[in-house]
Amino acid sequence: MVKNISIQIKFFLILSFLSTVFSSKTYADDPKIQIFTGNTMGTTYNIKVVMPNSQNGKDDLSSLIENRLKQINQSMSVYIKSSEISIFNSLDKGKPLKISPEFYSVMVIGQNLYKITNRAWDGTVKPLVDLWGFGTKGVKSTFVAPSSEVIKAYLQTTGFNQIIIGDERQKTVKKKSSAVILDLGSIAKGFGVDAVAQLLKAQGYLNFLVEIGGEVFASGEKRAGNLWVVGVSKPKKGVGGSESSNEIYLSLPLKDMAIATSGDYRNFTTIEGKTYSHVINPVTGYPVDNGVVSVSVIADNCTFADGLATALMVMGHKKGIELVNSLENVEALIVVREQMGGSGKSSGQYSNAQFIDYRSTKFPLP
Repeated sequence: MVKNISIQIKFFLILSFLSTVFSSKTYADDPKIQIFTGNTMGTTYNIKVVMPNSQNGKDDLSSLIENRLKQINQSMSVYIKSSEISIFNSLDKGKPLKISPEFYSVMVIGQNLYKITNRAWDGTVKPLVDLWGFGTKGVKSTFVAPSSEVIKAYLQTTGFNQIIIGDERQKTVKKKSSAVILDLGSIAKGFGVDAVAQLLKAQGYLNFLVEIGGEVFASGEKRAGNLWVVGVSKPKKGVGGSESSNEIYLSLPLKDMAIATSGDYRNFTTIEGKTYSHVINPVTGYPVDNGVVSVSVIADNCTFADGLATALMVMGHKKGIELVNSLENVEALIVVREQMGGSGKSSGQYSNAQFIDYRSTKFPLP
């Protein structure tokens, strides 16, 4: 089913409770709901937990959450020189590295995503991202698009298939090429959400909502008969605007499911009148140019949803929806910007654009 949208829309996840300022205080309309907030993975986390005993145990739970997120950062942050991923990136080819169960889990999920998306998800694409100027320092004002020869050379140093992942007993990884650089930024936040969700369940909590950088897992109910609700917002400004509104475009009730969103609207550059997305196609080495504005994926775990949302940005709506419809317990909404002027190239500006929603068979939209 297709739905035409003529209004300017920038899609990203906001939670239905964002209209209320997060704080350490008890949630105003329900004293059983406690809120935990903080910073992690270069972004923020916002967690709501139904705690029957109100404040009892809140401080202990806050410490457990903080410690768990620090563990994940120590494993997967490329900004920490002693992290597992940084150690891996410094390895020579053929040298095995024993990794933690959590790192191993993410690598196995990444390997699966790489295969089922036909390389559209690739955790080794960072050199190409940097080449196009979308690295940690952002796009330089004097940036010039790389030549096809340079891109071909970089493609020789990328590819998730250049990483050998040992079996579950060994839990090792090694490179086929010393040049391989791993960056799990497109999947690590989702794993963080799952890890916190597992922690909360292990502590006996069944009703909670975990959000890290817009990736979400909802467990149980907010209160009896009242599900958690995740909203998709539309902005007041065009592409690249730093201000956005909390005006809800659509709301999705979730129970025991995750949702993750990727988009091309906040990180892009314009070179000689052409807009380039920060999402790089790992197969071609070029930024994607298929009109996809945003992808939201619902799945039973956030790690997979996070990575798949990125892959669907690359695949486009036709192949993307076909893939999602072949997967169990996975649904997706892919928003495509209508091509402008019949040229086949998008203008990069949303103010006068039309958008089309493509959704998988059971994506929960009216």
